[in-house]
Amino acid sequence: MALITVNINDKALEVLEDYASEKDISVSEFIRRAVLEKLEDIEDIRAAEEAYAEYLKNPVTVTWTEASAKWA
Repeated sequence: MALITVNINDKALEVLEDYASEKDISVSEFIRRAVLEKLEDIEDIRAAEEAYAEYLKNPVTVTWTEASAKWA
């Protein structure tokens, strides 16, 4: 596992420590979760952009009824 150093001002650290304490987790765990959540968001955005690019190549749409009939 890697170690990362982050510089943060005193006020932000105080708020971060208070929040982590309220949630009964360490500051490190809070930051780890926040970073992983952000990375997941980035992956979702990239997937959406790729899907949209594919749609633009062939902009065919179907109704919900048409789409659901394929799974029935």
